Amino acid sequence: MKTIIVKIVLFASLFFAFAACSNDGEVRETDVTAVKKLYEPNDGRAIILKASDNASVYFEWEPARAEDNGGVLYEVAFDKQDGDFSNPVYLLASDDNGAATSATIKHKDLNRIAALAGIESAQQGTLKWTVYSSKSYKAVKAEEERTLIITRLAGFAEIPEQLYITGDATEAGENLAEALIMKKTDKGIFEIYTKLTEGKTFKFVSSTNGTPEEYSVDGEKIVLGGTNTVAKTGIYKYYLDFNIGAFTMKEVTKVSLFLNWSQKKIELPYKGLGLWEVTNQNITGLSGNDNSDDRYKFRMESSAGETEWRAIRNDSKPTGDASYYYMVEKNNVEQWTDNEVWKTPSTTGWSDKTYDITFSLNAQSEYTHNLVIK
Repeated sequence: MKTIIVKIVLFASLFFAFAACSNDGEVRETDVTAVKKLYEPNDGRAIILKASDNASVYFEWEPARAEDNGGVLYEVAFDKQDGDFSNPVYLLASDDNGAATSATIKHKDLNRIAALAGIESAQQGTLKWTVYSSKSYKAVKAEEERTLIITRLAGFAEIPEQLYITGDATEAGENLAEALIMKKTDKGIFEIYTKLTEGKTFKFVSSTNGTPEEYSVDGEKIVLGGTNTVAKTGIYKYYLDFNIGAFTMKEVTKVSLFLNWSQKKIELPYKGLGLWEVTNQNITGLSGNDNSDDRYKFRMESSAGETEWRAIRNDSKPTGDASYYYMVEKNNVEQWTDNEVWKTPSTTGWSDKTYDITFSLNAQSEYTHNLVIK
């Protein structure tokens, strides 16, 4: 994450540098002032980190000024209690890709930063923070530094390399050798979309043979050992983050193909093992732009609200490449999402055709879909 943020800021810095070139192509350095005052959070504020995805800390500071009165970029820098910011443990761009004079930082990100600063799991320690303002190639440290007293989350000292779900509540049953693998999205982070059956039990394990570590969930935390009993049969997403010892869960109640212009929805039934599918689906009755506009995506309804599954970066007809159909979940539900849609291969509209549509969140492959005109 640190690398990604630094690259974003560097790209923006290069953009401003290009804009500051003279007619002969010479880059001219543009001065920027240091941030004079940090506003939030207060110096020495004590924060007990929480596992909730919504828990965050708001940082704010006085604007810096650029010599040319143009835009200024900002990064929040963190260091150890005895550090001098010559080599900060973490740099994080402010909101709006570095353009805002504020940053909303999630508790779980602060937990990782605290770990980098040497604060142990579930222990209290002190972080120093400040802000760098930059323009072109020049970054200037704020005149002020502050501290945060952080109590870290209770993450796991031994994080599994892989994770599986097993038990008579699962689609694969309680035979350990047939446990369902979960998708590893990052170090120590795993997720799965799967059906669970009411009144039966499941658990998470680190291996499908031998004597693996076993885990269950309690409240908002992951715990060693134990099992969980399913309260209601349904399709669930479980997301486990061993770095912070926390999990989230939602029940998925509906997945639908969504046609952008007409806003028509076609529901896909769940078939099993993370796959939703409808076959021999007729689309009729569309005319005008409702029929001719070829853009589509998917919508998912769940106990956590409605989300969309969209193309990662696309606004074109199918290319023949499997990656064309890859998907990513987005929380902002909107009719128009340019460069995040797919297009039907048809050149004569949606109506009066029969389709096979699949939507796959199987953990053993990329999240993907397919739309076939029969």
